Amino acid sequence: MAGIMRERFAEVATELLDTNERLAVLTADLSAKLFDRARARHPERVLNLGIREQLLISVAGGMALAGMRPIAHSFAPFLVERPFEQIKLDLNHQAVGAVLVSAGASYDIASGGRTHQSPGDVALLSTLPGWTIHVPGHADEAEAMLRAAAASDDPVYLRLSNQTNERPYGTGFRVLRTGEAGTVVAVGPLADPVLAATEGLPVTVVYASTVRPFDRAALRAAVAGQEHPAVVLVEPYLAGTSAQEVGEALRDRPHRVLGLGVAREELRNYGTPRQHAIAHGLGSAGLRRSIVSFLAGTRAA
Repeated sequence: MAGIMRERFAEVATELLDTNERLAVLTADLSAKLFDRARARHPERVLNLGIREQLLISVAGGMALAGMRPIAHSFAPFLVERPFEQIKLDLNHQAVGAVLVSAGASYDIASGGRTHQSPGDVALLSTLPGWTIHVPGHADEAEAMLRAAAASDDPVYLRLSNQTNERPYGTGFRVLRTGEAGTVVAVGPLADPVLAATEGLPVTVVYASTVRPFDRAALRAAVAGQEHPAVVLVEPYLAGTSAQEVGEALRDRPHRVLGLGVAREELRNYGTPRQHAIAHGLGSAGLRRSIVSFLAGTRAA
């Protein structure tokens, strides 16, 4: 199978359509060609609705009400931000689920400008109850998450990215490295940059590929040996998105939190995804500077 997440998604969804008669795939023009083969075999369950993202979600809601399991796909800003009212009303308010699968992440399509960037998607969906939010760092993880989501009836958001780790680290929360000076939570495709940034530092690195629900018990276990936990969140979307989750997990313990991620300030130069990552301090060198500075402050206290 292809290693790129979006291609893997299309291959697996096409396979699942052959075996799950409840399943439907909905697109809004983008990526529609990836499903040409599936559409030829299942024309009644593979629908391209055109550039009508609000309709995309409303149709998904209607299908779910009728007992089907819809998978709706587009780029993140068009799948989450533009039709957010429909997500709130046609899915959550109606108490039905769907699988929303995005591509483009925060700045994968940097050349498309601000219209194609969505660093706030996870924070926005987190305002709604009941959503499982996956941020895979590898195509193998994305496949496992998609298969599980297709077999359930819950609301699931699968956030795909062009940036990937060299190997899969698994689903959920996984400890990749242990240390006593602090804990770094690396979300999805930022695991490899975090591992490079913390090489030689006495820190615990926890990999998180599912961020809602946030595994508070796993975080507590990771910081159990630290008297005053110092937690660094490294998220490939809006910085600090999960800071409240860390606070809730450690509400009975004195702790400090540093949220690293995409800044709120808009970068108005197009550039490349790599340039955006560096500008937001998400390259390995920038991450190391931020982490070392934060830990030094913690030790001084």
